Amino acid sequence: MNSGILKTLSDGQHYMKTWPMVRQLGYHFPEFRVIRATRLATTLMPGLALLAGGSQLYLYGWAYLPQALATILFFISMPLQGMFWLGWRARHPLPLSLLEWGNQLNARLVEQGAGSRPLGAKACYMDMAVILKLAFERLEASFWDEI
Repeated sequence: MNSGILKTLSDGQHYMKTWPMVRQLGYHFPEFRVIRATRLATTLMPGLALLAGGSQLYLYGWAYLPQALATILFFISMPLQGMFWLGWRARHPLPLSLLEWGNQLNARLVEQGAGSRPLGAKACYMDMAVILKLAFERLEASFWDEI
């Protein structure tokens, strides 16, 4: 595999661990749904891959080995696709509207006494995930009801 692909998958796994899994963010960001689907696929797809491939071999015999392998690879690739998208998204630059909102959130965290650095001009979604995780740990619940 290319080292760029492995780096993207690693970034996706780190982004998946960093992103706060809070339902309020699910209305504004697709990460909530993608992370849930990727976690579910990580647990279910290996078993489903073996079941689908094994059943093809059992029903149709060894002549269908190429089709069974293709089915197995398809099922196993599902969680990798989610992690790849998350890795790509983690490095994707923030739009200006989110950059402004992230800096407002950072200012609120600094008022509360949390050590956080402001988002710069080259901020990405991973930087936003770090700020959101810190904000959900430190800010009161009434703040999140407003968004």
